[in-house]
Amino acid sequence: MVVGILEVNLISGKGLKRSDFFGKIDPYVKIQYKGQTRKSSVAKDGGRNPTWNDKMKLRAEFPGSGADYKLLIKVMDHDTFSSDDHIGEATVHVKELLEMGVEKGKAELKPTKYNVVDSDLTFVGELFIGVSYSLLQDRRTDAEEFGGWKHSQI
Repeated sequence: MVVGILEVNLISGKGLKRSDFFGKIDPYVKIQYKGQTRKSSVAKDGGRNPTWNDKMKLRAEFPGSGADYKLLIKVMDHDTFSSDDHIGEATVHVKELLEMGVEKGKAELKPTKYNVVDSDLTFVGELFIGVSYSLLQDRRTDAEEFGGWKHSQI
């Protein structure tokens, strides 16, 4: 198993549907990957066409447990006086990115548009996202590992 870092570059959104009947939306994004969750900043000024330019890092093992190599990206509307509203979600499949990253040391999915859909799969907007993967450097350069203990070679 190889360990690396997935870096998600959340750039912008376009045409996100309003969850509130009155007023504008204050969207943010939650990114989930194999039990990890990262949250973007709230885009206060963008409304339906927000700009974030947020970068979020997640740990990724390949091959890892389970076969679901995908980022689940949930778009939410921040509400001050009530619970936040779910706008929709997008999925980014990263298995091939991880495979290439393990082989070459790093790999990148150039920024791409991903459709955001709600629970009945109705189109509710777009997200512009880039993803990269890079291997963590192995810090055990001159050590061997035996049952959890490391012994230096002299």
